Amino acid sequence: MNSNSSASSPQAGSPRSAAFGSWESPVTAQVVVGATIRLGQIRSGADGIYWTEGRPQEKGRNAIIRLRADGAVDELTAAPFDAATRAHEYGGGALAVTKAGVFFSNFKDQHVYTLDASGQPKAVTHTDGLRYADLIADPARGRLIGVGEDHREGSHEPVNTLVSIALATGETEVIAGGHDFFSSPCLSPDGTQLAWLTWDHPNMPWDGTELWVAQIADNGALGTPRRVAGGKAESLFQPAWSPAGDLYVVSDRSGWWNLYRLRGDASDTAQINDTLEAVHPMEAEFGKPQWIFGMTTYGFTADGRIVCLYEQDGATHLAVCDPSNGALDEIPTPYSTMRDLQVDGEQAVFIGSSPTAGEAVIALDLPTRTCRVLRSSQSTEVDARYVSVAEPVRFPTEGGLHAHAFFYRPANPDFEGPEGTLPPLIVIAHGGPTSATHSGFKWAVQYWTSRGFAVVDVDYGGSSGHGRAYRQRLDGQWGITDVHDAINAARYLIEQGRVNGDALAVRGGSAGGYLVLCALAFHDFFKAGASYYGVGDLEALMKDTHKFESRYLLRLVGQYPQEQALYQARSPIHFVEQMSSAMILFQGSEDKVVPPNQAESIYQVVRAKGLPVAHVLYEGEGHGFKRAENITHSLESELYFYGKVFGFEPADKIEPVVIDNI
Repeated sequence: MNSNSSASSPQAGSPRSAAFGSWESPVTAQVVVGATIRLGQIRSGADGIYWTEGRPQEKGRNAIIRLRADGAVDELTAAPFDAATRAHEYGGGALAVTKAGVFFSNFKDQHVYTLDASGQPKAVTHTDGLRYADLIADPARGRLIGVGEDHREGSHEPVNTLVSIALATGETEVIAGGHDFFSSPCLSPDGTQLAWLTWDHPNMPWDGTELWVAQIADNGALGTPRRVAGGKAESLFQPAWSPAGDLYVVSDRSGWWNLYRLRGDASDTAQINDTLEAVHPMEAEFGKPQWIFGMTTYGFTADGRIVCLYEQDGATHLAVCDPSNGALDEIPTPYSTMRDLQVDGEQAVFIGSSPTAGEAVIALDLPTRTCRVLRSSQSTEVDARYVSVAEPVRFPTEGGLHAHAFFYRPANPDFEGPEGTLPPLIVIAHGGPTSATHSGFKWAVQYWTSRGFAVVDVDYGGSSGHGRAYRQRLDGQWGITDVHDAINAARYLIEQGRVNGDALAVRGGSAGGYLVLCALAFHDFFKAGASYYGVGDLEALMKDTHKFESRYLLRLVGQYPQEQALYQARSPIHFVEQMSSAMILFQGSEDKVVPPNQAESIYQVVRAKGLPVAHVLYEGEGHGFKRAENITHSLESELYFYGKVFGFEPADKIEPVVIDNI
């Protein structure tokens, strides 16, 4: 690990006996927040490799970074410029590196900017109320093509289209419409065809998408689009043209997101049922849920080989595929999690993390199969003896099924638990819920394990990475299947004799926070819960959320308003009186997804019941905390809270948080 500083403990000698949770750790909350930048959006250019860095110390600002061929690193966008789009609200795909220049969406005004000859950002677009993502260059016609999202007055929800942006004037023109959502436009090598994805309400992109292709006239107009793959029950991901002009796409038509090639000439395709042929069929996931724009899992070498990433058994693998015969040659790497793959000649660049080192921008030389770190997300190095390595766990759950998780045991060379005792367990529930956890190094996990906690990070039913059927376990069962899996993961570890069944906590944010609230409202299992901006009222979420997720609950819960009673029955805010466990609630005052009054209401009822409860409100924060001081404070407050509930004294000097009824 490259680092600027080191997190090491002053302790020495044999381990000392101390209560779990009270261990002194070099992984402080300040280290967790300050040690990590958020890497993303890798792009290749003629003059180097580009990526973005999200910096908590700068309130989450995304800077554009370039690594030149001579090894020099340049920051191309200084404050206040922030390379992030708000399309779909979750963004992604804000950076485009093309032969015509570097382009990016700026967070504050959502205009597209380019870097002029002096390196200064210069606005390309000028119309307010428009957002852009997934920009690509159409050099023959002097324009960009991308997804446009129109938030100007005149519609009850924004209008999504494919648009072109004239580089000379900044004028925006709609070139394809008629669907609720668009993504992933890609231009054929000869510039004569455009392919893209669409989907429509009530589907999310991981439910059902369609692949379209159209000829491009010399004046830039699109011919009649032809649907060449996909439908309401098939999820497609990342269409891309090979150097030879063949169109590829990832599809889950087999039950797994596999890589496919379009038969024949895309422009002549008349039928859609049998036009795709699998490149290398296998029970693995080459695709991901499109929560954000711009995700990539494969790319082409100059000779047409495919460098690809796929998920299998909880780990990411990197391989080279020969499309002529489907042979897949895995390349061993030390990285258990990899994403954002870009292929440039005989080099593959990606963001990867190992079980013992955080994310970094990695360059893989394909001929020699050697990796080198171009940029680490970590400014701090931790002694490996304090690192708990993820252990994949497959455990039994409801209905005779099995679910997946990663288990982390306590790890600290300076301490051990009192003889005959077992560690408390923190169950982590990821957000989404159609998302996943991973086995790569996470400072936020090491914060707990280095203090004596065991942690289990659960990929509950509904998570991605385990096939379509596993994703669909949550259909109509949100708040049930995920909660059962979290409980059953803990039960499995208790039965294995690895954790203390009387000291169980569950934590999560957003959809993970909803799991926390459901677990505490509908089950008497966990002793404590920490909800970060958790969903408490499904009806409120259904009635007032952004376009991208506005029909999400129809699949996760049921039809609305026809099944209004079901929404109420699954909303923990209506069942707070049933809660019997300690709880801490973290909330942002400007949260537009989960209004702050939900957390306030839950807090008041739990306090009136006489249960230990804390409510921490961060002014100016939204749905997800961005400011370093608030992320630090929330971690320390959660530790302080567990200390009071489980009966230990944290070694850290922590500002006390107000806990009622303790």
